[in-house]
Amino acid sequence: MTALRRRPHRLLGFHLLPFALGAAIGVCAAPTPQEIPAAKFSHPHTNAAGVIVHIVRSELQSGPTEIQVLLPEKLDPAKKLPVVYLLPVEAGTGEYWGRAFEDIQSAGLQNRYGVICVYPTFAKLPWYADHPTDAHVQQEKYFTQVVVPFVETNYHTLAEPRGRLLLGFSKSGWGAFSLLLRQPEMFGRAVGWDAPFTMDGPTKYGMGEILGTQANFERYRITTLLRSRAEVLRGEARLGVFGYDNFREHHVQLHALLEELKIPHEYRDGPKRKHHWNSGWVRGAMEFLVRQQ
Repeated sequence: MTALRRRPHRLLGFHLLPFALGAAIGVCAAPTPQEIPAAKFSHPHTNAAGVIVHIVRSELQSGPTEIQVLLPEKLDPAKKLPVVYLLPVEAGTGEYWGRAFEDIQSAGLQNRYGVICVYPTFAKLPWYADHPTDAHVQQEKYFTQVVVPFVETNYHTLAEPRGRLLLGFSKSGWGAFSLLLRQPEMFGRAVGWDAPFTMDGPTKYGMGEILGTQANFERYRITTLLRSRAEVLRGEARLGVFGYDNFREHHVQLHALLEELKIPHEYRDGPKRKHHWNSGWVRGAMEFLVRQQ
């Protein structure tokens, strides 16, 4: 791996290094405070698994977070790459539900598909929504206004909807759908595996701490968003409803609604797998996301 360049750029009290990694991904200018407000970024380091880690401090989060980046081994500096955002289901760097990069790396999917994989952590349980009153629990804003701009400023990415791909399960499968449905002009495709898509209120799975109220939940409610976005989504299939363990009933109901609304989608009713990052579902989800990229 090419050494990091030794010309630090100061960003709100942290140093940020523009870097040439692997076979030269292309040096991008460091973001300015105007481009990424209310955030500070550390020097990147590479962990034992070969993943680049940036530590972030943002006013939109209640504590430090990380942006973890996995690059293909061979990079063409002339080619802009799609980014697959692997959305966590736990706060911080918890691994109770598995390791998001493990199946990607073991199968070399970042190399096979020529994509950058990004795993952004959150200070509190991630539901990918903004709390109605707590300024430090703004998860949607943090992801769309800090994480995505940072990645696109520092890596040679395809900075358009077809280059921003969302993958998650359980809470983060719900989050992947809500992000795309709320901002279909920003994101291209989303896969949700074994996710509670048809929840009707913030009463379970720690959602209340993040969404706060029923009124705020209604802004993110998947079934409502699908009805309001149906016309926008009647092109190519942009949504993948995959597999199950705990939430098959939610998937069946969501599939029926998508059919009713005539929204093209990829629906895979099984096989049943363990509710875990590493139970074998990630490969199929990746293939759908990058198809015809």
